Amino acid sequence: MKKLYRSKQQVISGVCGGLATYFGIDPVIVRILFIVFLISNLGIYPIIAYLIMSFIIPVETDIIDIEN
Repeated sequence: MKKLYRSKQQVISGVCGGLATYFGIDPVIVRILFIVFLISNLGIYPIIAYLIMSFIIPVETDIIDIEN
């Protein structure tokens, strides 16, 4: 089962990197989409969503979860 984590290789708080890893895409694409949503008519909602995600999504650890 895949789990969502914030990335340790972060620009701000690792949310975009973690989402990109979870969905298997390049982090640059997620960051560009965030900026597009920010510039569009959505206003402050992307910032609020990013802040909420940065508080509830845990940071990835170095421990590898081995499933039996």
